[in-house]
Amino acid sequence: VAKEKSLLLKAAKRSKTPGVMITQYVMNLPEGKSTPDFISKPTPLTIDEGKLAVFKAVVKGDPKPEVSWKRAKGNILEKQKFLSKYDESTGEYILEVSNSVIPHVTDTYKCHAVNEYGKAVWTTTLTVNEGKIFIQHTLKHDSSTNPADFRKLLKKRHFCMTDGESDEKFWDAMLNADRKDYERICSEFGVTDLHSILKKLEEKKKERAQNNFILSVTLLCTLQDGVSPYDEDEKLKNDPRSIGRTKHFSTNGLMQNGTGLYEGDVDEINLLSNVDFVIKIQETKAKEREDALFECVLTHPLSKITWMGKGSNLEDGEKYSITVSDHKLIHRLLIRDCQQLDKGIYSAVAGITTCSAWLVVEAESNLAGKKIGRKTTLAGGARIDLEKVAKEQQIKYRQEMEKILASVKAKHDGGQLKEKMTLTTGGGDGKNSEITEPDKNAGDIKDKSDTAKASAQPVGRKGKTKRKNSKGDGTVSKLDNSGCVTKADVQLRISPDDHFSIAKDGPIHKLVITKCVDEHSGKYRFEADGRKTEAMINVKDPPRFHPEDLNDFTEPVIIKVGHNAIFKLHFVGFKPIKIKWYREGEELHDDTNTKIEKCESRSLLLLSRCQRKDTGEIKIKLKNEHGFTEAVSQLIVLDKPTSPLGPAEVTESSAAGIEFKWRPPKDDGGSPVINYIMERQQVGRNTWKKIGEIPGVPCYRDTDVDRGRKYCYRIRAVTAEGTSEVMETDEMQAGTLAFPGPPAPPKVVSAFDDCINLSWAAPSNTGGSRILGYILEKRKKGSNLWTVVNAMDELIKEKKYAVKDVVEGMEYEFRVTAINLSGPGESSNPSEFVFARDPKMRPKFTNNKMKTFIVVRAGNSVRITVNFEASPRPDIMWLKDNIPVTKRVTISNSDGSSQLLIPSSERSDSGIYSILVKNLVGQETFSTEVRVTDDPKPPGPVQLEENVPETVTVIWEPSPDEKRDDRLHYTVSKLDSTKRTWSTVADRLFNNKFTVCNIMHGREYHFRVYAKNDMGISAPSESPTWGMEKKKCFVINAPTRRDCDLRCAPSFIVPLKLHSAPKGYECHMSCAVKGNPTPRITWYRNHVSLNTNTNYYTSNTCGVCSMLILRVGPKDMGEYTITAENSLGRAECSTVLSVQGERKHSHTDI
Repeated sequence: VAKEKSLLLKAAKRSKTPGVMITQYVMNLPEGKSTPDFISKPTPLTIDEGKLAVFKAVVKGDPKPEVSWKRAKGNILEKQKFLSKYDESTGEYILEVSNSVIPHVTDTYKCHAVNEYGKAVWTTTLTVNEGKIFIQHTLKHDSSTNPADFRKLLKKRHFCMTDGESDEKFWDAMLNADRKDYERICSEFGVTDLHSILKKLEEKKKERAQNNFILSVTLLCTLQDGVSPYDEDEKLKNDPRSIGRTKHFSTNGLMQNGTGLYEGDVDEINLLSNVDFVIKIQETKAKEREDALFECVLTHPLSKITWMGKGSNLEDGEKYSITVSDHKLIHRLLIRDCQQLDKGIYSAVAGITTCSAWLVVEAESNLAGKKIGRKTTLAGGARIDLEKVAKEQQIKYRQEMEKILASVKAKHDGGQLKEKMTLTTGGGDGKNSEITEPDKNAGDIKDKSDTAKASAQPVGRKGKTKRKNSKGDGTVSKLDNSGCVTKADVQLRISPDDHFSIAKDGPIHKLVITKCVDEHSGKYRFEADGRKTEAMINVKDPPRFHPEDLNDFTEPVIIKVGHNAIFKLHFVGFKPIKIKWYREGEELHDDTNTKIEKCESRSLLLLSRCQRKDTGEIKIKLKNEHGFTEAVSQLIVLDKPTSPLGPAEVTESSAAGIEFKWRPPKDDGGSPVINYIMERQQVGRNTWKKIGEIPGVPCYRDTDVDRGRKYCYRIRAVTAEGTSEVMETDEMQAGTLAFPGPPAPPKVVSAFDDCINLSWAAPSNTGGSRILGYILEKRKKGSNLWTVVNAMDELIKEKKYAVKDVVEGMEYEFRVTAINLSGPGESSNPSEFVFARDPKMRPKFTNNKMKTFIVVRAGNSVRITVNFEASPRPDIMWLKDNIPVTKRVTISNSDGSSQLLIPSSERSDSGIYSILVKNLVGQETFSTEVRVTDDPKPPGPVQLEENVPETVTVIWEPSPDEKRDDRLHYTVSKLDSTKRTWSTVADRLFNNKFTVCNIMHGREYHFRVYAKNDMGISAPSESPTWGMEKKKCFVINAPTRRDCDLRCAPSFIVPLKLHSAPKGYECHMSCAVKGNPTPRITWYRNHVSLNTNTNYYTSNTCGVCSMLILRVGPKDMGEYTITAENSLGRAECSTVLSVQGERKHSHTDI
């Protein structure tokens, strides 16, 4: 089976579910069959250690796919750890991962759905957060301990909870230790109840995190109106043991947003459980050598999240660039230079929340086999305005923090936090500077100046807490209990100069720093009317080249073989800078021929004694902590060319000379071939004759040869760098006089009265040299003299020719002779005799879209054009109704067409026009009916009669055009007094009366009769009003007489007929019945009433009873009966309906 599957054609198929990979085994799927696909795919999971992980998937496919689960770093065969099952009620395939049994289950999992037509694969991830599972493993380990070991543990001193100093040391060690050291610490302190200790340890960790969270929010409240102060001491003071005495906490990468609120990553504060993704990373498609970008937006600012690719953590480096926005809400992962190995699932992990997406790398077609160059384009997922989303989220987060600050500040102002606090803030590179808050309130310190002042206290890149001014003094700020920042004795004020410019536009103050350098990094403060605001500037200094040096470097370095090549570049950037040199993508290191010199501001590459193989791309790459750059140059090493490539190929060998060719050198040494040096030796002699230099085309024709002699040649290639080694050919023999053989007899392609077209095949024997051309001869039938068609100096190059020197009606034959370098060869056999005349062809009409019926308005022209083919030229005749057309009809004939024209048509021109095309071979006829008419005249007066109650018979006089136009017909329209529009009650009437049914008493009716033909419709003829007034007049004027008894029993005037209808078609049954009082009508099929059956439509109009079956089927076959019944009697009529194509089946089994 595996062998058969390997022979199937596999094709990639796109799934409707994003991220699902489908492989189709066959090119064309059978009808009703399908490959597997995922309706509901497993989602990536991030769970706490000790909990159960459950993946669920719903698949589809015909036949039903088989579902299996796999993992990247192991197997799932152990049932106690991995349980795979199927839920029939929901159709879900479930994989349960027991995390309590095996803690290291963080991995990439794949779900496979396979049937005989293909397979579908979905990849997902499972991330486990380490936690309480350690307790279970520890207890399990303790249960397996030897009882003798328990006795030893019991002999140790018991931990006394009343000992304050021991208690503090124990909890201090437990809080700061890893989980693997818990058992050792408990053993050292003599603690045996590990389970209760671990439970209490969790409570203490929560308590410490809660206290630190209060302190962190207090810090934010304190910094809301002032500057982040710092102490002179750079020592890190972040110790959780100081809770209750001197409170310490730290913020890393402290920043200020637009409202003066400080945001940062506060240590030991567990806020990750509240973080979620506003915008998750999207599936990204990139081509090879492109860069791919994943982006996401968080609900809360985080300085760093974890990026994972195919189950492994990703680090910032040359391949991956991990960046975060200033407000720490937008996180980006850039994958440089995508290859096929990079495709897969990538995940962003923020706390316990995870989002994943596919990276699809499309292969770049490269038919020439060349190396694909690096592309500068960027591929990303769905383009969303992330900055706009982040701004909105930042506002929400700020409002949330303001609520927390308000509540904490209320407690702070109430005196709940009056203890001494040590504050640690981040410097320029993440190092900390310390700020100490005194216990006593120092009071609010206000700025004495009324005017706005700009002051700067930059913090250096190395995180120093002091920044010396021009006098060399340091600046120290102190934070009092009220949150205001006091001014130090000396501050570095900013004044406008070459680098700084200060501008004011109403309430807006601007500080512009031009041409930022590393010295401008630091913290800047603006003060106005006692209010302060700050901002931090970090000037990144990635490596970069001097423009002039870079232009010189990119120019190719061209040297001769054996010489030295030197590449050097000057650069600037933040130190240290890593320098690497590459040649054709391979890194260079110092060796005997390679020397690399690296300095702070420049680097030099020396390649000694370069060879031709050293030609290629030279690249330098610089990198520091702020970025990287690279520059590319080319090294071209010139050398003499290699020898020309053989063997030489003889293209012509004749008595007149030898012509041969060869291939140019494989490597021209970096310079094009200018000439070739030729030498010749006659076989049997020891001397070589110098022929000289020929142009740089690899072919030569030697005409100074003797017939039948053999020769050898030496060839050298010449370039600007020198002459190559020699290439010697094999022996070549000059030919003798060898004439070509006879060509094939000429064939007649076509013949006309003034031209005969011929073609022939080349001779099978060319005589050892190329065919120069052909000579064609002709001869009349009955003559012995052959005449040359073309002269010797006008050879026929192609194997065909059109002979125009012929006499019409004469019969000719032809022969052809081939000529090579030796001369003309033997003539071919004569061709068949052919007449110089046009070929015979039966007339044939070439226009398939000619109309067979034409309607023309009287007075307009009639034009009929017919195209045909015929040879010889035919005779043409036009007929009207089988009689030749009159002189008022104009006929125009040409070689391939004929036209009939009637300039101004009359009604008498109507008829059938026929064209007869006839020659010696045969004849052909085509006919067209022409109808000359005009808009019809309206019908005559309209009269109304009532022959049957509730009906009106409309009678009209015929239109005057009825006798002249046999296609004229009538249309009747009706207007009811209760309606506003006219309705058509009859159309295409070819008589002069029509009975309208369903006439209601008490309403007025109007009727119109129109005459219609192929040209249009006439004006209407109006009828008199029919309705209520006429009836009243009749009743009033009727004489009083004795009423007659008109009652009678029902009887059928027109019976039902037998019906046979095709399956699926309509069937309409009708009959006429009379009776007074009006009888009640009932329809039956096989003695079952149909009056309540909605599949049959029945009606009774003035005694005309009808039933309609829309779609006749086998179930409708049988006997149909209609009954009419009133108080005087009952009558019935029957018929049989048969369905064509159906027959009654016998109940007898065969």
